[in-house]
Amino acid sequence: MKFVVIITIFAKSKTVSFKAVLRQTTLSTKQKLKEAIDTYLSSVKSLCSKVTEVELNCLKSGIAVTELKPKHFYLHSNSIQKEIGFLYSGLMRSFYIDNKGNKISVNFFLENSFATDYPAFITQTPCKYYFQCIEHTVIVNLSYKHIQEGYEKFPTLERYGRLVTEEVLKMQQRRRDRFLFDNAEKRYLNFINEYPDLFIRVSLSSCWRPRQQQQQSITCRERI
Repeated sequence: MKFVVIITIFAKSKTVSFKAVLRQTTLSTKQKLKEAIDTYLSSVKSLCSKVTEVELNCLKSGIAVTELKPKHFYLHSNSIQKEIGFLYSGLMRSFYIDNKGNKISVNFFLENSFATDYPAFITQTPCKYYFQCIEHTVIVNLSYKHIQEGYEKFPTLERYGRLVTEEVLKMQQRRRDRFLFDNAEKRYLNFINEYPDLFIRVSLSSCWRPRQQQQQSITCRERI
């Protein structure tokens, strides 16, 4: 099956977009694209084992691969996310800006996770957060429109969508419960257990929190 991949590379001063059939790209680019796409499709099969090759090819036909440099934005607050992004490589954070102008980190997105404000994405309403790359990041994108078309054609893809929603809801509930019922030290320990290498990859400024919470985190680190 021949398919077209949209490659978008964000430079410092301009955005360059072009269509490339895989056979026309360099070997290294071909390999990177193939690995990124295969990794995403493997994640689909892992979550929904009943998906068929025909259904995977349906998803594949709508894939776009984006490369972003550190500090570039994948999504801005108050914008509508038209494509959901699966991180093949790299690291991203989401944050909001409070009424004092402080950037408050909300979440970090590592490899094999979706960079999205999912409730806003599925309702196609404005996103509440900024999504910014911390490292050079390669993202596999699927548009909302293409996903909906896949749901209409294939019940298994609709099931996959429900499973993704369930995973997001479980993650959100877990984070909410920890905030409500765990103290700062326990939340910190849970965080470093879930993301053991994150402190190596993330600067302290990216993890910035209001002074009181920051002091609690420092105290936790001292005890450890």
